[in-house]
Amino acid sequence: MPTHAPTPVRGLPLLPAAGFVLVWSSGYIAGPYGVQGMSPLMLVALRFALATVLVAILARVLRGPLRVSRPDAVRIALTGLVMNGVQFGAMYLAFDAGLGATLGALLHSLSPVLTAILAWLLLHERLSLRQAVGFLVGVAGVLLVLGPDVDEAGGALGLTFAVIGVLGLSFGTLGQRWIGHAPDPLWSATIQFGVSAPPVFVLALVVEGTDVVRDPQIAVVSVFYLAVVNSIIGLLLLGILAREGGASAASSVFFLMPPVTALLAWLVLGDTLSARELVGLAVAVVGVAVATAIGRPSAVAPTEAPVPADRARGR
Repeated sequence: MPTHAPTPVRGLPLLPAAGFVLVWSSGYIAGPYGVQGMSPLMLVALRFALATVLVAILARVLRGPLRVSRPDAVRIALTGLVMNGVQFGAMYLAFDAGLGATLGALLHSLSPVLTAILAWLLLHERLSLRQAVGFLVGVAGVLLVLGPDVDEAGGALGLTFAVIGVLGLSFGTLGQRWIGHAPDPLWSATIQFGVSAPPVFVLALVVEGTDVVRDPQIAVVSVFYLAVVNSIIGLLLLGILAREGGASAASSVFFLMPPVTALLAWLVLGDTLSARELVGLAVAVVGVAVATAIGRPSAVAPTEAPVPADRARGR
């Protein structure tokens, strides 16, 4: 599996960075909101089906025809299936079981550091003391937020799905290195979105059946929001960050996702945090911030399409 040295993180443009944080964080609100209107697996399948069509149109208009070898296409597709199908399928099942938006964001915020740990275990890459300590502090913060009553976080089933989702995100991030030199980012996203929708759709039919819509208005709004805002606008914003700050740029702002998500969850969903949960949130944010500090080597930020070392892409 080819590996690449992390690209140094330069200064990030304020507006695109703020926009990326807001868009990414809003996905943790749209997920719990969306599963109120549609079964989780079907919601994920329709999100990626719509995103595939829209990104393919953008790629064809802006980049021309797809040019990719069969081996590269297979690598991109397999990485996308793990990154999208496993990650979002499992996380939305966790939301459906009762996992809260803030805890979901906290778990995902650990992914850049978890990726570095997996690279250390599986690929024998260097793991810094800062990353290890930051991860442990982050996990301690998550446990504080979780507290003694796991039923309020979706129970053992919801937490299991959430952990699977985070592992899918981290393994998918490692898979980006396996891809090596990828084609145009928009076409990469098209392949990865496209390969994720059919298996999740089939699984949804088998597990959830055909009676999947609980509230048509919520279902339609959620599918369009997740496909257009999270999958496409997020893709374009991440492309700007990658060009301006390097391939690992998003890692340097990932510690902002949980507090922004907590604020959005309070504004949109009416969720509130206890004193213990606020302390745990602060501890986890500090841990992730330390582990993904700007200017130090860091795991590649989680994305929905590969970020080649020699090309920026435009989530």
